[in-house]
Amino acid sequence: MSGSGEVAVFIGEALARYGFGQGHPFGPDRMDAFWNEARRRGLDRRVTVGAPEAAAEEDLRRFHTAGYIERVRAQSRSGFGFLDAGDTPAFRGVFEAASCVVGTTLAALSALIEGRCRAAFVPIAGLHHARRDAAAGFCVFNDCGVAIEVLRAVHGVRRVAYVDIDAHHGDGVFYAFEDDPDVVIADLHEDGRYLYPGTGAASETGRGAARGTKLNLPLAPGADDTAFAAAWRRAEAFVRAARPEFVIFQCGADGLAGDPITHLAYTPAAHARAARDLAALARDCGARGVLGLGGGGYDRANLAAAWCAVLEAWIGD
Repeated sequence: MSGSGEVAVFIGEALARYGFGQGHPFGPDRMDAFWNEARRRGLDRRVTVGAPEAAAEEDLRRFHTAGYIERVRAQSRSGFGFLDAGDTPAFRGVFEAASCVVGTTLAALSALIEGRCRAAFVPIAGLHHARRDAAAGFCVFNDCGVAIEVLRAVHGVRRVAYVDIDAHHGDGVFYAFEDDPDVVIADLHEDGRYLYPGTGAASETGRGAARGTKLNLPLAPGADDTAFAAAWRRAEAFVRAARPEFVIFQCGADGLAGDPITHLAYTPAAHARAARDLAALARDCGARGVLGLGGGGYDRANLAAAWCAVLEAWIGD
């Protein structure tokens, strides 16, 4: 890591390789769209910069099945077909690119746990649709899920809060930990009746011993900053009451007005508010850090503005 600042950004060419070509919404240009705007605003001079890292297979296996990992590796060699029903195409090197997303998320997590920063952000990360045994919705490996497993198995963190404001419900995380009472989830998203993956109803609050530890807040198409603020107040109070030891913030930018594949109407102020509140919450609860993961966002100007708003909130805080 280089530079100065209590906020770290992990960025580099290897991370940008996670993207799909031929006009796919999740293209490899997304990282540069963000970082060029961050540099234009001078944010690069106010943060510590970390480099991408590859994940060890041992860490991938903490969340994903061995059979699925091998399938990704095989399709990465051939570059043929899809890794799911049609949203997530294979390409040569997809295994290495997806592994780099996970490894970089874990590098940011380690920087927080070791006290080298108080907040960290990875733009090409937050791949919250991938399941333990399958890809889904542009997501090959679920770095959020791996991070939760590593926090508990390696770092002894018991109670983790996962907060997701991506326009799409974070189903890969939600259902993987639906029956785990120590993973507190607050997920604000466009109502699944109108948007992929069609899940995340308000009635889904966890199963068994975990009932009541999950909060889904579906929003109607066209929901703006006012609607976000009303839902956010509930989410922030819910997470604060849980007193988490670590906070993961999936701050997908596809809820901003004008995104080509969603129907919400936030401005970057929504992301700034959530980032600022989560930093204060983590500090008040004695949590060991806030890890920001870029998630979705398919209008390049929007994702740059939203993610820069997250950084500016953390730097200013």
